[in-house]
Amino acid sequence: MEALREEVRRLAKSGDERTRKNILDELSALSASIESPDDSVQRFTFYNMQLAANLTAIDLKLFELLSENETPLTVDQISEKIGANPVFIGRLLRYLASYYAIQEVNKDLFTSSNISKTFAQPGFQAAVGHIFNNAGPSIQEFPAFIKENNYPDIQDNLQGHPENRDFFNLHMKSNRDGMPTFLDVFPVLEKATDLTPERALFVDIGGGIGQQAIAFKEKYPQLEGRVIVQDITLATADAIQHPGVEAMAYDFFSPQPIKGAKSYYLRNILHDWPDHKCREILKNIIDAMAPDSYILIDDMVLPNVGVHWQQAQLDMLMMVALAARERTQEQWDQLVESAGLKVNKVHTYTESSKDSIIEVITA
Repeated sequence: MEALREEVRRLAKSGDERTRKNILDELSALSASIESPDDSVQRFTFYNMQLAANLTAIDLKLFELLSENETPLTVDQISEKIGANPVFIGRLLRYLASYYAIQEVNKDLFTSSNISKTFAQPGFQAAVGHIFNNAGPSIQEFPAFIKENNYPDIQDNLQGHPENRDFFNLHMKSNRDGMPTFLDVFPVLEKATDLTPERALFVDIGGGIGQQAIAFKEKYPQLEGRVIVQDITLATADAIQHPGVEAMAYDFFSPQPIKGAKSYYLRNILHDWPDHKCREILKNIIDAMAPDSYILIDDMVLPNVGVHWQQAQLDMLMMVALAARERTQEQWDQLVESAGLKVNKVHTYTESSKDSIIEVITA
């Protein structure tokens, strides 16, 4: 068994990201295929307990404590450092170790693991807080709600909790750290024609505090044209100040004030809204486009068949928490065409999530 484990680790380290993901998927499928009924029931019914235990460990700064210490710590040492009851801490530590969130070295002796080092970081801690505190109540109520309403395709957006945005914003920022972006695959220079200093080059609609607009400006400082980030006043008030990037308060359900821009960019915007709302957003852009303008939709593009579990669970979360959706290639084509546009090309830049930049032009 040890030889098999070492071979799997070797293959994962020697391959690319696709190879590593394929290995994980094969191992998951193998594990599921040999489960007994009791194994399956235990695995599925206790997921919420794992999330609750992780959040408790985060609140206690337990993951940071173990990651900062090079040598294992005893239950009593941990209890004393974080000021919690040793019996409780022992039970929590054993549970965390049982699903590899931390490592159990010996009796009452624990140390960090690959997973605990991840959850020692604030951005990944925010993911736990976001799912447990923001999405959790909706997930709990979802089965009864959808049954009571005869299982509809939900179309009413449920957004509207600005007090929860800190968890979400920090989670989204860290979730993308170190990952490829659309700038790694989209041929910006190829498209950079008919530019002038006065013309808008890149309009980031709903761009928050401006990270994507700044990344664009830093990668292509030589290109003429205005780089603009647009969002509601609450977001643009906190926009990052950067030379050559303008912040503009704007609601994308109102007419687009920047006319004739070379590109209009929507990152993770349309997946927050049902189709009829997306058409409203796109209509406001269409009315502002020049003949050579194009829209860049930065979102997941699910395959029409064989959707990966990471994509599928995000789609379910979007439905439950926001009445929103992740779309398949076919659904994107249908949405874009229904707005009077057409997909020119899709550039995919992450393997597991199929994050993609959808280049859209007038039909």
